[in-house]
Amino acid sequence: MTPLQRYYLTESRREFLKHTGAGIGALGLASVLNGRLFAAPAAGGAGDSLAPIRPHIAPRAKNVIYIHLVGGPSHLELFDFKPELVKRSGEKCPDHMFKGKQLAFIREHPTLLGTRFSFHRHGQGGLELSEHLPHLGSVADDLAVIKTVRTEQFNHAPAQLFLHTGFERFGRPGIGSWVSYGLGTENRDLPSYVVLITGSVAGAGNSLWGSGFLPTLHQGVEFRSQGDPVLFLSNPMGITPGSRRDIVDGINFLNRTALADVGDPEIATRIAQYELAYHMQSSVPELMDIARESAATVEAYGATPGATSLANNCLLARRLVEKGVRFVQLFDQGWDHHSGVFGSIPNKARQLDRPVAALIGDLRERGLLNETLIVIGAEFGRTPMLQGKSNGGAANNVGRDHHKEAYCMLLAGGGVRGGITHGRTDDLGYGPVEDPVHIHDLNATILHLLGLNHERLTYKVQGRHFRLTDVHGEIVKGILA
Repeated sequence: MTPLQRYYLTESRREFLKHTGAGIGALGLASVLNGRLFAAPAAGGAGDSLAPIRPHIAPRAKNVIYIHLVGGPSHLELFDFKPELVKRSGEKCPDHMFKGKQLAFIREHPTLLGTRFSFHRHGQGGLELSEHLPHLGSVADDLAVIKTVRTEQFNHAPAQLFLHTGFERFGRPGIGSWVSYGLGTENRDLPSYVVLITGSVAGAGNSLWGSGFLPTLHQGVEFRSQGDPVLFLSNPMGITPGSRRDIVDGINFLNRTALADVGDPEIATRIAQYELAYHMQSSVPELMDIARESAATVEAYGATPGATSLANNCLLARRLVEKGVRFVQLFDQGWDHHSGVFGSIPNKARQLDRPVAALIGDLRERGLLNETLIVIGAEFGRTPMLQGKSNGGAANNVGRDHHKEAYCMLLAGGGVRGGITHGRTDDLGYGPVEDPVHIHDLNATILHLLGLNHERLTYKVQGRHFRLTDVHGEIVKGILA
């Protein structure tokens, strides 16, 4: 034991923080990855380390970029063209689409609403996409479109939770945390799970990237485009890198002493978090500076250095997986179109189209697409019925309600067969008629592509083993390469 450690051991924590000049800044360092510093410890002792873990089976993908379109875009305007719905637009919808069904806002028997957009076929597989997705059309042969995804929830927060955690209420780990727990990371200077946000995440909020009952080391860490990339990452005034190292060593010494005394696994997690936060001070600022990219690359994404945008976040996502971050999750707000669907979709599609296509092309050029799984989708889709009144057919007034029976998710890269559609909905786009895919099936497939058996990836808490897919889930073999 060094004299410094002996001194810290006999000194109160308050005095230690006071004398090091850390104060609130040192506590903030711990909160970089752990928003529950003073919460009750998590149950179980396994999975506290971020060291790489051997998967259950040979993986097809090593990393995931998951793009969540917050609010639920209308798949009927983007990915699932229904000529019969266009033909019958304005008619009362069939009874089976309304009576006894769970709808968020529609109360009176609605009319059908066909899209006003044209669709075009792309690539060797003839993948059909909206006129507002020309760039995605250029990478159509890399895309698999699942048209029959079904969820069990029709309001935003529970549907978001169900998609990401497999459960409609708060308290369960998100899929990124499960992947971090199951596989660890290949870069100890960065978190295994990073979150990038444009706008806000209405509904379930940061519970979507929380670790739930898993060790908090596995929760998502939000990186910001402006200011400090991670809150409390910079040294407070008067604190040098050397003194910060001394602070971390001293705090970790105290924590290791407590760990030896009580064996609380959350203390081990806290030790790892302090170390990770220290290493992030040098690794993260450089990583987040997209101005280091070539002008051609920045232009391809439609990115703007220093801005907050989906384009910037797509470029950052490539940089993160290139550095070994296991799971990168992008949240993009603005897809909740209860009104103005035909006026809003073109702008949101434009924000999505170019950067995602650039991301796919960029990963391919760098030899990373085969090992990076891209997932694009939302908590639910939109009804084939009109919500509200057409106001004489004004293009910017009509909208669509929440729809849980069938909607689209897109996948690319990492073991996915490109240029295909999976499943088919009925002629009005209401429900599946071929190959339905439940949320549990989707999550089982994502884990499978990463080499994880969704039935074996479990965590014991409160006397039983939990898993992402609960007691359900079948691998969607039709999309596998």
